[in-house]
Amino acid sequence: MKLTSPTLNRLAGLLGATAVRHWMSTLDYKVAYYDHAVDPIFPECQGQKIYIFWHEYILFPLYLRGHCNLAMLLSRHRDAEILSHAAYHLGFEFVRGSTNRGGVAAIRELLRRSRRMHLTITPDGPRGPRRRLASGPVFLASKLGLPIVAMGFGYDRPWRLGSWDRFAIPRPFSRARAVPSGEIYVPPGLDRDGLEHWRGAVERLLNRLTLEAEAWAAVGSRKLDERPLERRPSPLSR
Repeated sequence: MKLTSPTLNRLAGLLGATAVRHWMSTLDYKVAYYDHAVDPIFPECQGQKIYIFWHEYILFPLYLRGHCNLAMLLSRHRDAEILSHAAYHLGFEFVRGSTNRGGVAAIRELLRRSRRMHLTITPDGPRGPRRRLASGPVFLASKLGLPIVAMGFGYDRPWRLGSWDRFAIPRPFSRARAVPSGEIYVPPGLDRDGLEHWRGAVERLLNRLTLEAEAWAAVGSRKLDERPLERRPSPLSR
């Protein structure tokens, strides 16, 4: 029987999910919360949220936060087809499309999912520019009244691919660090100027948190408020 492209993509997604589990399980994870109640593994996490992080660090939450009632936005590009199958095996639901590149159907689906799920978006994907926040997450937060949580991630001296986002692959048994923000509430009914103001503010915050996490991972020093970052299912999913 001839294998079709969708069959190969599903198989590659399964193999990719297995590789992520084994590779990422070797890392030393620590987190410094501004507010631990933003993390969906805790029962104190109430109400849906929009989690954002840079595309280059997508392996970090894929490994740690599966089965936590998260719907991830993935592009319709062919290179995201395998990723969507891997995300499924790692415990994520996903929406295909983009919030700012003709993705009307994707926005409608995100609106529907937000009634019962958290949303997860890489706001510089699918093609960049790197670490430049698109307006889509801010628009959704204003439209839905959901808070944004900016997730700064960092690895100790990761390998970098030559892709547009300089995709980060952590070295086995190295340090991985996370610095999430508290809840960021965007005002409703923003006009174009208001949308750009909040887009820039959230972008600056996400970059600051990412640089903080990267420096923490590189130096290996101890933060006063650090704690282990565990991988376990959300209490809600149980």
